[in-house]
Amino acid sequence: MSALVGIVAPVERARWSHWEDDAVVLPAAYVRQVQAAGGIPLVIAPDDRVAEEPSELVGRLDALILTGGADVDPASYGARPDPATGRTQPERDRFELALAYQAMEDGLPLLGICRGGQMINVACGGTLVQHLPDVVGDDHHLRTPGTFSEHEVELEAGSLAARAARADRVVVKSHHHQAVGELGEGLRASGHALPDAIVEAVEHPDHRYTLGVLWHPEADERSRIVESLVRAARPQVA
Repeated sequence: MSALVGIVAPVERARWSHWEDDAVVLPAAYVRQVQAAGGIPLVIAPDDRVAEEPSELVGRLDALILTGGADVDPASYGARPDPATGRTQPERDRFELALAYQAMEDGLPLLGICRGGQMINVACGGTLVQHLPDVVGDDHHLRTPGTFSEHEVELEAGSLAARAARADRVVVKSHHHQAVGELGEGLRASGHALPDAIVEAVEHPDHRYTLGVLWHPEADERSRIVESLVRAARPQVA
């Protein structure tokens, strides 16, 4: 039986055919990577009702992906907005935090990508760097809107991140101006960008599969990160 993989998608203003309206928007690359790994993708929109009782949804899934997107609301981790922090989506934050808490409590395989990796850190009580260029002195993690930059990430040998990537050093597709600040409780940093040592991967050693990466493996056909999540899901995928 194929694993059912929930993928959280935001509501955004979008235009298609003759229409312009609010839409549930998700790059198809997420869906295709889950399908290629033998899983069944289930696209999920934020829902405050479900956020109040996340076990009803999480209990039906075999794995969960938190995706990229808008900046996380600094209020989620007790900070004031930096002038460089962009538009936020508090409803999405509430929803994803609730799902992340529940997934980790239930032992559901959980993968956070870019913003999603940041959400895992926040869910564990961590904080974020609101504008990375202020720390590293340049914008090489996010250069041009709508495009990915590339840089190397060094992964801790034997870590979940390294096992998922099938390598201890990878070239990744990057598009983020925020990053992990203080690590959340129980998390460890298992990947760092080269050469600036910014945290690029976090994981929870006490969980079977809780992994957050700040890069975009769904946009890289060579990446095996999403495949590793599907294989960790229950029921097991052959």
